[in-house]
Amino acid sequence: MTKPTLAVVGATGAVGTVMLEILSSRPDVWGEIRLIASPRSAGKRLVVRGQEVEVVALSPEAFDGVDVAMFDVPDEVSAEWAPIAVTRGAVVVDNSGAFRMDPEVPLIVPECNPDQVRTRPKGIIANPNCTTLSMMAALGALHREYGLRELVVSSYQAVSGAGVAGPERLHDEIEALAGDRSIGTVAGDVRKAVPDPAASPFPAPIAFNVVPWAGSLKDDGWTSEELKVRNESRKILGIPDLRVSATCVRVPVITTHSMAVHVTFEREVTVDAARTVLDAAPTVVVLDDPANGVFPTPADVVGTDPTYVGRIRQALDFPNTLDLFICGDNLRKGAALNTAEIAELLAAEFTA
Repeated sequence: MTKPTLAVVGATGAVGTVMLEILSSRPDVWGEIRLIASPRSAGKRLVVRGQEVEVVALSPEAFDGVDVAMFDVPDEVSAEWAPIAVTRGAVVVDNSGAFRMDPEVPLIVPECNPDQVRTRPKGIIANPNCTTLSMMAALGALHREYGLRELVVSSYQAVSGAGVAGPERLHDEIEALAGDRSIGTVAGDVRKAVPDPAASPFPAPIAFNVVPWAGSLKDDGWTSEELKVRNESRKILGIPDLRVSATCVRVPVITTHSMAVHVTFEREVTVDAARTVLDAAPTVVVLDDPANGVFPTPADVVGTDPTYVGRIRQALDFPNTLDLFICGDNLRKGAALNTAEIAELLAAEFTA
């Protein structure tokens, strides 16, 4: 039986690099893997599944013979090129925000709504935002048992969520501030000490600081990241009237998003019962023994695939409500891994 052909569009980017690592370690369900990027990256040779593959330039012809195309490119590039890939015969799995809220494009987390991959009238499947994704495996498992009703989230987002420029900026600021133990003791001293503030992808210093802003400004003071958490959670879980409030904060962590989650259910839930449900979820790891210092942190989670959950508590003043702390690598499950898992669902269709 011939295995389907896969294209990785944006193969030379930050998430694309992680994607090649993931493809090299996942089950070998693909025949040819074609690497596609901008014309300036064409000709580069990258290693996937132990073999060097030459990157080809993005063009309509690059999709000829491709069965599934995974896109990790900016929104405007996906908006233009994903439909072109579909016209050449590919099913597109898109990691940008271009199609997530399109009612004719399913928004998929395999742990939550895998059957929806079959309903794709535009030939495109969307991958959720990394912040939403980092908590969906855990919340999806709890929703199936108890019926999710309300969700309040505070995110602590790693700088890699801002692209390659994010980690570079954090390292530059740390280097500039390191060694001066007086820094951070006077209002404004960090801002004055960091190099070239106008060159930063963040609106305030990120070293020795947290920045209560991620994304772009939307109506009524909300950010695009906060609205993504609300709108995408509703669509993935199939709860169009889910009450959601999110505050997204950028923190001085390279990779792995964390979330403090306050979640209310329709039915009664206990900490022990919730822990049992989460323990049974195949892609969730429970780390919850605070008396012995056991709970998830980005430093322990980075570079791994599961969703990690800890600090599971019964909310003291809110019935049917739990408080959780969740961590997930935003470049792996938050982006590349989920995209690869969706593509694997499609590969099974081609080989059925």
